[in-house]
Amino acid sequence: MKRVLVADDKPTGRELVRTVLENSGYEVFEASDGSEAVNQAQQLQPDLIILDIHMPGLDGFGVIEKLRRLEQFAATPIIALTASAMMGDRERAMAAGFTGYITKPIGLSALRAEVARLLR
Repeated sequence: MKRVLVADDKPTGRELVRTVLENSGYEVFEASDGSEAVNQAQQLQPDLIILDIHMPGLDGFGVIEKLRRLEQFAATPIIALTASAMMGDRERAMAAGFTGYITKPIGLSALRAEVARLLR
């Protein structure tokens, strides 16, 4: 079973993603902030990580910067999850090392499709 780490400071956001992915057959772990996400990623070695961009303290960009420096996460698919859908936001996320980009409010079919595509 593929393992997915979801980091979002909003419990309802984590719950929605967890429910959708568990119902799609994934094992899901949660982190409530960026520092916890880095620690959980190192412990769990997930197959895919979903990071909220805007978290207090260490945000999604800070997390991906830390993870991409570690060899074991060089090729791990990491999806940016964000309410920021302004011109250039997707390009900035991809340039920072994200492999996918999903905007909030989350389209459930888009979430399932993106996760399945990246875990093929």
